[in-house]
Formats: sequence, structure tokens, C-alpha cells
Amino acid sequence: MPIRHVLLALTVALLWGLNFLAIHLSLQQFPPLFLVALRFAVLAVPTLVLVPRPDVPLRWLIGYGLGFGTLQFFGLYLGMAAGFPAGLASLVLQSSAPFTVLLGALLLHERLGPRRAVGVSVAVAGLLVVGLARGGLDGWAPFLLVVLGGFGWALGNIASRQARSEKPMHLVLWMTVIPPLPMLALSLTVEGPEQIAHSLTTAFTAAAVPAWLGLLYTIIAGTVIGSAVWVWLMARHPASTVAPFSLLVPVVGILTAWAALGEVPLQGEILGGVLVIGGVLWANSRVRRRPPAQPVPDPGLDPVPDPVGEISTASALVSHSRTAARCLPAPSEPGIRSAYGTEHQ
Repeated sequence: MPIRHVLLALTVALLWGLNFLAIHLSLQQFPPLFLVALRFAVLAVPTLVLVPRPDVPLRWLIGYGLGFGTLQFFGLYLGMAAGFPAGLASLVLQSSAPFTVLLGALLLHERLGPRRAVGVSVAVAGLLVVGLARGGLDGWAPFLLVVLGGFGWALGNIASRQARSEKPMHLVLWMTVIPPLPMLALSLTVEGPEQIAHSLTTAFTAAAVPAWLGLLYTIIAGTVIGSAVWVWLMARHPASTVAPFSLLVPVVGILTAWAALGEVPLQGEILGGVLVIGGVLWANSRVRRRPPAQPVPDPGLDPVPDPVGEISTASALVSHSRTAARCLPAPSEPGIRSAYGTEHQ
């Protein structure tokens, strides 16, 4: 993976890490399922009017929208609305990485080398340490909802890789057309019209400004920029190579939640974070092998002739001589005209 692509993957990790703080701010104003529908509807309407549909199979476009756009944020937003901390959610959502590697091996027959397998396993162990440290405090339902979001992210990764769009921005924008209707239907059924109406009638006050800023950040930085770069990378590298970079997202997420929301990470979370970083670095590093040393000839000895080279050279000379001979006119007997019209004596 070129260094420029590595830097792009790190930039996406930074953008998505800050995304969890923005989601937390938006959830203070809007119900979670309605917020998902609103987030994608803001982009879906201009996309349908202005952006040409990407030239990809429809099944992969729908799969990307249902996995990355719908199922991921269904689990994530519900889990965070149920009280799951923003910093920890950024960590648990990275279960998408092992899910992606597993689905890539099962469905796409991608090869998983031993070094990458060890790195991903260490990172997954770090996620488990964090989950066990926090699951007993907040309950397991929010934790499992966020894990479900990670599985949706992995499904979206596989679909976007199979789509192989030449215009990843178009694919990302058209992905936003899929989630609004199913999420709005779920919101009306689960959250109800009254809760939705209350969130909208109080949305144009000074207290709702942070929620709107968080929503704009998730739309522009999280969805448009971050997802476009991510899809571009997934189309050019195996899923098992790109997905581990998502494990760096919780580093940013935990630090920003600590600074802005006062979420102090537990010792288990810190230990798990170290394992996550170490696993990602190990999985994406390459072992540099030195080329075999060339034997140094002894200056006191005559060089050994190369019989193969001499034979090849001699054969080439013979072949050249024969070719030149065929190009010369054949001698004729006295009194007989040759093909050139001259008489040889």
C-alpha cells in the first residue's frame, strides 16, 4: 500500500473519530432513528437531482446503502441514545474490521497472510478487553447494538469493493438515497410522530445550535469526505488491507470524548486501545528482507570461463555467417548466366 494511500486512510480515521462527538451532540436534540433518516435525506435530495447514477450493478449500490448507511447507523445511534459512551462506541464499532476480513475471506476468497491475521487478532483482543471492562456497567444491549452497527459497516465494505466504482464520490452520494425511507418508517413506528414533531419544533433555538453543527459535520466530513476516500481505497486494495485502519478511529474518539465530554477511559479501555494500535501497526507493516549476498571472487584466481556464454556467442557467429552466405549470389558454371544476368567465366 503506497504511503499516500496510508495517509489517506489515517485522515479518514481522524474524521470518523471526531464524528462520534458530533453524533453525541445531535442526539441531544433528535431521536436516533429520525436523526439517521434526516442525516441521509439532506444529501439524498440534491443527489437525485444533480449527481449522475454511478455505473455499478444495482445490487451492490443497494447493498452498500443497506449495510453502510442503514444497518451501521441503526445500531450505532440506538446504542449511543441508550447511554453507550461516545468514546467507547468509537471503539466497539471497529468490530467492522474483523467482520470485513472474515467476510472478505468467505465471500471474496481474499488471502489472509499469517502476519495480518496475527495483527487483526491482537486488535480484536483489545476490543474484547474494552467491551468486558464496560459491558458490566452499562448493560449488554447498547454494546450489542453498536456491534451490530460494526457488522453493517463490514457488509458495506464488501458491497463497495464489489461495486468497484470509477467515481467513488458518486457511489457515496447515491448510497445516501437508500437509508431515508426505511429509517423514517422505523422512526414513525418506534419513536412515534409526537417525539419527531417535538424535536423539530424546538430545533430552531439557541440550545439546538450544537446539534445542527454536529449534524452538518456528520454529513460533510463523516459521510461525503470520509466515505468517499474510504470507498476509493477499498476499490484499489484488498478489504483485509484497508479495514484494519478503521481500528485507529477509537483513538481519536476516546481522546475527544475525554476532552469534550469528560469521559475518562477505564484501565481496561486504555489497555485495549494499546492492543488495538499495536495490532493495526503489526498487520500493516512489512518485513524487509535483505537480498542474498553475492560471492566476491578471489583476485588471485583466474576467472572461470563461462562455457554457456562462449557457446552461445559462437553459435550466434555461425548463424550470422550462414545468413550472410544465403544473401550472396550462388556461383554459376562457365557459360551459364546467373540470375543477375551476368556471365561467369
